[in-house]
Amino acid sequence: MKAMRIAEGVYWVGAIDWNLRNFHGYETEKGSTYNAYLVVDEKIALIDTVKEPFKEEMLARIASVVDPAKIDVIVSNHAEPDHSGALPFIKGIAKDAKIYTAAGAGVKDLSAYYGDLGYTGMKAGETLSLGKRTLTFVPTPMVHWPDNMVSLMTPDNILFSNDAFGQHYASDERLDSECDLAEAYIQARKYYANIVQPYGMQTGKALEALAGLKIDTICPSHGIIWTEHIPDILALYRSWVQGEHDGTAAIVYDTMWHSTEAMAHAIENAFLAQGYKPRLYNLHYCHNSDVIADAMSADFIAVGSPTLNNNMMPSVASFLTYFKGLNGNKKKFIAFGSYGWGGQSPDQVFEALKSPKCEPLMPAVKFAYKPSDGQLKALEEDVIRALKGE
Repeated sequence: MKAMRIAEGVYWVGAIDWNLRNFHGYETEKGSTYNAYLVVDEKIALIDTVKEPFKEEMLARIASVVDPAKIDVIVSNHAEPDHSGALPFIKGIAKDAKIYTAAGAGVKDLSAYYGDLGYTGMKAGETLSLGKRTLTFVPTPMVHWPDNMVSLMTPDNILFSNDAFGQHYASDERLDSECDLAEAYIQARKYYANIVQPYGMQTGKALEALAGLKIDTICPSHGIIWTEHIPDILALYRSWVQGEHDGTAAIVYDTMWHSTEAMAHAIENAFLAQGYKPRLYNLHYCHNSDVIADAMSADFIAVGSPTLNNNMMPSVASFLTYFKGLNGNKKKFIAFGSYGWGGQSPDQVFEALKSPKCEPLMPAVKFAYKPSDGQLKALEEDVIRALKGE
């Protein structure tokens, strides 16, 4: 439980949550970290805290560097409890520490969670001297809460970036130069898709605000710290914010007696014939948060469901609810499904996909009972014609 040195006088003092597997419906198969940072200068500053159950782990890491009671400054970049949960605990130890947060929303949210611990609201561009170092505060509202802000520390040029550039990724390695970089990129993409994606416009504004700043290190609130690959993660974020497509088609479905699955494969063949790269996701096996990570950059999404009790399958309804909440990337869609006697589900899927302002490529497609080879071939041809705009 020792601190890890990031730079002279700057330490990671967070906690590793190896066992986290679900975060608000987002499957976190790699666990997570709750990153807190200690700056030792003329004033001792703690940048964010950790989720409340991990407070003792954070305290032990702080104590490996300084007496926690000597902390002068606590910066809360975000009030969500996985960032601020240990704030009352550490304030109880560092009784004279002043707490700095975003003016307005930050003060309001922290007060709602923890009562009045004595907060100082910081506006855009306001600074705080720690001695040799200075913190400059930049609000980033709705990336991904109204209270979000980031803190830039000079002359080290360290950006404490809050939820931006983070990943739910537990590891013993703290830096991008040490970790499995491919895995870090996968988890950064999944994190953006499942948490930040709905706020792409606000994230774009935040990237613009940071564009003119010299940044040598990015210290997010979750996952690894970016040192050597900052241009790469910034480029990826710009791509995601701009909603760039990658020539893929996400085909998402559940099936009861394989009829809807057969339709999914016919649609797959049509996309292949037109040069797209289809990816199939049977919701019986695939988690919503993994599907969303791929669907974010897909050109098309096709969603299929059998009809069960006059409704779509619960797994498909769950996915569409999740998709509606996270869809920050308009795309064209196909709704399809099979039925025995009712046949309501394809139309329900169609209407659900229209809700997040996606555009239909063609009318909803439905087949009764087991589709014949001729019906499947006709479906494939219909999709090809639709892709060609005929």
